[in-house]
Amino acid sequence: MLLLGFPESAKLTSDIANRRDCAHAQIEIHRFPDGESRVRLPAELPQNVVLCRSLDQPNDKLVELMLAARCARDLGARHITLIAPYLCYMRQDMAFNPGEAVSQQIVGAFLASLVDTLITADPHLHRVATLEDAVPASSAHTISAAVRMGEFLKSRGVKPLLLGPDEESMQWVRVVADIAGLDFVVATKTRLGDRDVRVALPAGDYSGRELVLIDDVASSGHTLIEAAGALFAAGAARVDVLITHALFAADALGKLRAVGVRQIWSSDSIPHSTNAFSLAEDFSEALERV
Repeated sequence: MLLLGFPESAKLTSDIANRRDCAHAQIEIHRFPDGESRVRLPAELPQNVVLCRSLDQPNDKLVELMLAARCARDLGARHITLIAPYLCYMRQDMAFNPGEAVSQQIVGAFLASLVDTLITADPHLHRVATLEDAVPASSAHTISAAVRMGEFLKSRGVKPLLLGPDEESMQWVRVVADIAGLDFVVATKTRLGDRDVRVALPAGDYSGRELVLIDDVASSGHTLIEAAGALFAAGAARVDVLITHALFAADALGKLRAVGVRQIWSSDSIPHSTNAFSLAEDFSEALERV
């Protein structure tokens, strides 16, 4: 087996390969002035190849992934596994207005046409029950960052209250709380638009308390911003954020800081300055299972 990492995923690829005690190499990417990409793989490949790339900022990355996967087949790969720590285009799982492309179905089918096995972390699924429904590859597997989150908080030796900013976050915050031995509550969110949400806190006394917001992904950051603002308005002394995927589009990180959030921690699913813990061991174990 050979692990092939794209340039921005080099460290995670190396960490996974070291845990699996297998060879790894880096895919070479050159971008021409007109925006096209040249993709170069090792000239000789084994039958079992693993591609590693997180699919944030996906539009260029998907084309380069297609070139790499097709090239790997041409070079003799019989089974291709994709480790995509962050999986793109999962939000739009239905047409909300006439004529809209259902991007989850389209991109999911595209990925399934490229690879035999998909491994990802905490995919952002809504009305779709399983990853296999979204990406109909021969096999599709999900890991969760929740255990690593719980271990990270436990290692800090403090006892904050955990808050899930919406109902969907329950699946993560419950596990984090159990691992870390902490109490948790879950807020209620009403989404009015891409950048317009309302967060209602559950009844309770937040005065003087330290809280950690737990969620899977921070993109625009508006849900976390609204939750943090509500907590400070309720008298919270400190609010930190712990997430899986650090997208932080535009000025989301600055807005979180501006509202008063102290520390922001994320997994290394997407390379970012907030990375505080690694998912390499989890991906290595998932790779061994499949």
